[in-house]
Amino acid sequence: MKTVKYLLAFFFVFLAVSVCGCSYSAKTSAEKAIKKDLDLLKNLDSETTMKYISYQELFPDSDDNTELSDDIKEVFSLFFQNFDYKILDVSTDQNQETASAQLRLTTLDAQALARDFVSQSLQDEILKAASGDKNTEENENSLEQRYLRLHKLLKNNSYKTVDRNASIQLINHGSSSNPNWEITHSYSLENDLVGGLITYLSDPDLVPPDETLGVYLKTLQEMDVQQMSNYLGLDSILNTSDPAKNAIASALMEQFHSCFNYKITDTSVSGYLAEVQADLTTFDSDSILSQYEEELNTYLASADAVIDGSQKRYNKSHELLLDSIKNNTTTTTANATFHLTNDGVSWKLEDAGTELGNAIFGTLTASPVPEDAAEDENASDSDDNE
Repeated sequence: MKTVKYLLAFFFVFLAVSVCGCSYSAKTSAEKAIKKDLDLLKNLDSETTMKYISYQELFPDSDDNTELSDDIKEVFSLFFQNFDYKILDVSTDQNQETASAQLRLTTLDAQALARDFVSQSLQDEILKAASGDKNTEENENSLEQRYLRLHKLLKNNSYKTVDRNASIQLINHGSSSNPNWEITHSYSLENDLVGGLITYLSDPDLVPPDETLGVYLKTLQEMDVQQMSNYLGLDSILNTSDPAKNAIASALMEQFHSCFNYKITDTSVSGYLAEVQADLTTFDSDSILSQYEEELNTYLASADAVIDGSQKRYNKSHELLLDSIKNNTTTTTANATFHLTNDGVSWKLEDAGTELGNAIFGTLTASPVPEDAAEDENASDSDDNE
């Protein structure tokens, strides 16, 4: 009887050791399979990268299947240059057909990269509108252009690394005695490997309304005279067909560049609509017009104005306005309200050129040239003498 008990005990011990041994072997081989692929990612193997992250996955709304250049293919090499991982746990099912692993992944700060990408995309869109070219919208949003933007950010900026926990699923294409584990591809895995970049890029609230307005205002500061003239529509602001408007526009731009500043003070959001309050510091248009009107009235009351005739008076009025703008040193700060809309992709400033133009140029949006200074140059000599 004792012999039977000993034999039964030995059998159960042997069975437990055998099961544990098989389980340990399965976990070990699954762990090796994970290390094999992730080490290649860590060592910047582009073919392995393409196994898990497709170019199309980051920008699913793009239908551009054009062959991408080597510079664009370098994007993932730049992204994974500081990639690292640690396997925390591996478990297999009873039949050792599937396995699950818990990892801690180290990637660059994908949220910061995504925010920079959205802001840079908006800035490029603003500058494109300022260039007057309305035929490049599709090219700007093509898969190639988006990756070129990512490449530029990764090349020029330095991003910190962050850790995130992730889960990897594996499937055994072999047997329990001779396992052949393969990592199962999934959207979740792709997103985790790039630090959540796919999720961040699809978040329409990633860059909030106040920061979005900041992109518009900062981009304005960096525009040249011609770009700002196109973007803000200075033709309608000055409301004059005289060639002198070009000189006036340039003078206004110089005034703007010399003193423009802003401070965002408040934000209110209601669904897909938002209002952002900002204090704008710019040239004092009231001071310019006051100085202009004083000098113009003095001129019109003089004998020279009677002698000059209508066309010369008209030209003189523009000269006086131009001098008033160039000689202005007074600034003013005023609060302006901007209205933004979320189109499901990101926040945008409604009617951006008009809103910004009105906020910056204030009372100069109306023509400062009085009608009596612009009489018909063909008026009769007798009328002029009178």
